[in-house]
Amino acid sequence: CQERLIFWSMDGTAGTRVVLLACGSFNPITNMHLRMFELARDHLEDSGFRVVKGIISPVGDGYKKKGLIEARHRLEMARLASENSWITVDSWEGLQAEWVETCKVVRHHHNELLAQEQNSDDVDTVKYRKKRRIEDKYYVPSSSQNKDGTRLMLLCGADVLESFGVPNLWKQEDIEEIVGRFGLVCITRSGNEPFKFIHQSDTLWKHRKNIHIVQEWVTNDISATHVRRALRRGHSVRYLLPDNVLNYIHEHKLYNEESEQKNTGVVLAPFQRYSGASSS
Repeated sequence: CQERLIFWSMDGTAGTRVVLLACGSFNPITNMHLRMFELARDHLEDSGFRVVKGIISPVGDGYKKKGLIEARHRLEMARLASENSWITVDSWEGLQAEWVETCKVVRHHHNELLAQEQNSDDVDTVKYRKKRRIEDKYYVPSSSQNKDGTRLMLLCGADVLESFGVPNLWKQEDIEEIVGRFGLVCITRSGNEPFKFIHQSDTLWKHRKNIHIVQEWVTNDISATHVRRALRRGHSVRYLLPDNVLNYIHEHKLYNEESEQKNTGVVLAPFQRYSGASSS
């Protein structure tokens, strides 16, 4: 069954350009977060797409997750981890005063891509017209000169896919838009069953061709939760995250018993917004 489902995803059309967007806490960013981008790029390019960029978008402090340190630290660690790579870090989401739904973050980056492509098209069209006027005084502009649009896809782990089923964590219309309009690239992790969850969800099943399931054959259970626990206990986390990120953590004395208690007793922002719950 799993071998058959692996062919759900659509193939890229004539090297369709793709930008991968990863949202999350990145508390802290680990080597596995970076590895997800590499796995996704290999899978998509094997399917005919052309991945041109990766974007890391850390969630803002308004998310209110337990143990979530300040966005300024998480943004800087993400920048350090991704320097000299094809992955960039965007601070728009992280610096918002209130929590921003993932769907709105995806829309924001989609609009940014559209604006960039429009500017590029305008510049290219002006250059092309000038060249043609010189070469051919009878040149007539063509309406089909705009380049094909770049697709934006949300990159996540299988745990995020399964979180779609948690009551009041996501709005159904947001799931519909993210998966149906943009597409999802999901990296498997040990203990997750993404194919089973897609089969059980009518929304995900309807848009299954927009979901790319990427099998990680070199299993790795690195998680930010495990890293924070080890740091609190004074244990080594070397080789679990980039050295410059580890140096930053030590320099700023991040992740201790006090930081892990941050937002204790505070209801997660989505639950507050969608269920009307409040802090206890």
